[in-house]
Amino acid sequence: MKRRFLPSIPQSLTVFIFWLLLVDGVDVANILMALLLAIVLPWISERLEREFARLGQLRHLPKLGLMLLWDIFKANVTVAKQVLGPNHRLHSQFVWVPLDLTNIHGISALASIITLTPGTLATELSEDRKYLLIHCLNVKDPEALIAEIKTRYEAPMKKVFP
Repeated sequence: MKRRFLPSIPQSLTVFIFWLLLVDGVDVANILMALLLAIVLPWISERLEREFARLGQLRHLPKLGLMLLWDIFKANVTVAKQVLGPNHRLHSQFVWVPLDLTNIHGISALASIITLTPGTLATELSEDRKYLLIHCLNVKDPEALIAEIKTRYEAPMKKVFP
């Protein structure tokens, strides 16, 4: 089978454009580096094992998006109060969240949602993809936190990424 010079033209264009957007200025050296990356990165990514996203019911995304925006707003206010308040009232800890999601794209979306919400950060995925380790700024009841993540975010993600 004959290999193409550029395995993915859209990916090459994206890498080229984003590199130029990230650098300080557009000069010959930056253009050459963008070209090099636009050629090499698609070859490297072509060799990676891929798991294609299967999408399910997308009608849940608008509700999930609005709920996430509201949660981000509330969490910003809560985190501001916590950070400005006395430190002894914070109970930060790491919590392993058991996952029912099996699709890596759904897990990535869930981890992104958790990280976008102030006060929480997705830090690690277990090797078997069955647990997500998150750090929380203030946890009083880890079981309640797990239940909230599973019902509020993971359940809709399971419908979007079956």
